[in-house]
Amino acid sequence: MNILITGGAGFIGSHTYVALLAHGYTPIIVDNFSNSSESVITQLADITNTPVEIVRGDMNDSAILDQVFTQYKIEGVIHFAAAKAVGESVENPLKYYRNNVGATILLLEKMQAYGVKNLVFSSSCTVYGQPETLPVTENSPVLKALSPYGNTKQMCEEIIEESTRASQQLKSISLRYFNPIGAHKSAKIGELPLGPPANLIPYLTQSVAGLRGPLQIWGTDYPTPDGTAIRDYIHVCDLAEAHVKALAYLIKQNEAPFYDYFNIGSGEGSSVLQVIQAFENATGKKVHYEIRERRAGDITSVYASTEKSNKVLDWKAERSLEESLKDAWAWQEAIL
Repeated sequence: MNILITGGAGFIGSHTYVALLAHGYTPIIVDNFSNSSESVITQLADITNTPVEIVRGDMNDSAILDQVFTQYKIEGVIHFAAAKAVGESVENPLKYYRNNVGATILLLEKMQAYGVKNLVFSSSCTVYGQPETLPVTENSPVLKALSPYGNTKQMCEEIIEESTRASQQLKSISLRYFNPIGAHKSAKIGELPLGPPANLIPYLTQSVAGLRGPLQIWGTDYPTPDGTAIRDYIHVCDLAEAHVKALAYLIKQNEAPFYDYFNIGSGEGSSVLQVIQAFENATGKKVHYEIRERRAGDITSVYASTEKSNKVLDWKAERSLEESLKDAWAWQEAIL
């Protein structure tokens, strides 16, 4: 079964590529390498001992999508391709709306045109905004987004749901995942942002590796036990498995249209300072950090209830925070 992975050379996409192959699917990548490296393709071939099927191009390019759907008999799509930095989205919102929302609309149009029925969408816990109660369940209200990035995820979910309901054939799932970290055990693929990292863990590992100055902690005056923001961190390989489970669940649905959404996280919240302590425990490395003012668009605390995904998708996170951080550091050492 051929599965299109948009943004498949990225952090989550590349790990999902490996998981799909391991479960007997044939993944085909589309990526423009705007926030990933061509070297990932070589590493994927090494890990899987299989040539990588890839089309290089932009998801907003209609001709590229026509090429993919014509060349391959695509039976499902996992849609990762999106710009994803909260801070950048505040500074350049139009880029995010054009890239994230525009590409999703075009993808849905092409899926309908070519009769492709199954879509797993890479969404985010940012759709919940600053939640009123924790942990966040799928019944928690979708509040006003605090950043253009979060708003694009909300808009894409709405577009996918409404398009699915109007369709006579489409089946789709949105996975609202929390903070992916870690790396493949081989240390051949991991998080490799181009330029200064927008996420905590790659900034932390690059700082410890001496590639950057002290880690920047954005705010210690949040109403949390230690004053730093709390997030739910999930190992990227657990997250990859969730996509495979979601795809299999979609394929089993006999009736279309079908739409659902699931939280994908560890189910536990960890503060920035707790993450630093866990990293030091896991690696024996000291983290030097500096305190900065809060960043625009950041929320205080969010972590998941994963009861629905555990029960319906038969999925749960298996790897601990310390294991995730140990894998992230092994990846960082491998690319020094």
